[in-house]
Amino acid sequence: MSLTITNLSKTYPNGTQALKNVSLDIPNGMFGLLGPNGAGKSSLMRTIATLQDADTGSIVLDGIDVLHDKEAVRRVLGYLPQEFGVYPSVSAEDLLDHFATLKGIASRKERQEMVAALLHQTNLYDVRKKYVGGYSGGMKQRFGIAQALLGNPRLIIVDEPTAGLDPAERNRFHNLLSEIGENLVVILSTHIVSDVSDLCRHMAIINKGEVLLTGDPLTVMNNLKGKIWKKLIEKAELPALQASHQVISSRLFAGKTVVHVLADGAPDSGFEAVSPDLEDVYFAEIQRYEVRSKSGAIMAA
Repeated sequence: MSLTITNLSKTYPNGTQALKNVSLDIPNGMFGLLGPNGAGKSSLMRTIATLQDADTGSIVLDGIDVLHDKEAVRRVLGYLPQEFGVYPSVSAEDLLDHFATLKGIASRKERQEMVAALLHQTNLYDVRKKYVGGYSGGMKQRFGIAQALLGNPRLIIVDEPTAGLDPAERNRFHNLLSEIGENLVVILSTHIVSDVSDLCRHMAIINKGEVLLTGDPLTVMNNLKGKIWKKLIEKAELPALQASHQVISSRLFAGKTVVHVLADGAPDSGFEAVSPDLEDVYFAEIQRYEVRSKSGAIMAA
């Protein structure tokens, strides 16, 4: 099972180009699509999920032409969108049974068995009689995964699934995604770097509709080995440091500012080498893109 996206582009009527010649090969397992808000992640997910058309390009899922054979795709697709609405005054058990009916599962016995199995899998069986409107955010997300798993899909798309979850629910959701991602193509779209580093064997970074980098997290992190340097500075020192070095990130720590600099060698004696993580890769790629875009705009002017 694999998903191949080739030269996919999408421009909305207001002139916003959401996708610019996106090409990706997504194998079986967990695939992380990482990018800031507005990067085009949801536009790509909606296009794969057959909820909107592309202007140009192609998507092929295990021989199925996604853009032209939408019904065939929907039969093998599970989708948890970023905004997942539920009927608040219906129990989880009844609502999941309703979704199973909509999915085309006509046998009542088959639906009951499938609903019970999915509620057990998502750790919601003990609260199956409770109205979904009374669920916590994490419980609603787990219910969303349960409905996405109806009908034994071969492709699952989850869009920003852990945003707003507390640490405990986020861990539960990670464990659930890891479990279901062993035998399916699961696309995890997120702006949370640790979601990708914790869960995914393959990934891509996207920004403003363009794919900036693809690979597996360990390899892309190793590519920056020996090039990330850290220093603790006063906040007032940051502008001068940004002017003289390639500062890829900064954050507050104990009242001071920790900066990470990308350089082939130690910028000065005050810096120490650190092992790169996926956040360093992410910020470095986003910064390269911004510099490249500014240079292109200056040349065009």
